[in-house]
Amino acid sequence: MRRRFGSSAADSSDESEINLTPMLDVVFIMLIFFIVTATFVKEVGLDVNQPDEDKPKTVDPDKKSIVVRITSRDRYIIAQRDVDERNVRANIERLHAEIPEAPVIIQPHEDSSTEAMIHVMDSARLAGVYNVSLAAQ
Repeated sequence: MRRRFGSSAADSSDESEINLTPMLDVVFIMLIFFIVTATFVKEVGLDVNQPDEDKPKTVDPDKKSIVVRITSRDRYIIAQRDVDERNVRANIERLHAEIPEAPVIIQPHEDSSTEAMIHVMDSARLAGVYNVSLAAQ
């Protein structure tokens, strides 16, 4: 049909409005699509045990620590003595028997291997000391 130039004002106002219904249909379909296809991934993280108090615990000067130093060449020094790798556990057991509350503090050199540090940690656990700390320089 051809449109006549002499049409009424009501006809022209109907054609000037934009029909939003198809656009809303498309928007809702896209919204449903994204909701259905979205995957919710639960991120896995580490549980960190935070200290109970904000201030650090005071250390009793009478309590000693069992300090194990690891040199850059993976040598072990316990109580200012050079100790063989096989005798680390025995030395920690001896010092732990003297001072049962004493923690083991490991001071590795920055060039030492991780295996040496793990060896000291394992030796301390096998010696019955469960309070093992790592000292950073």
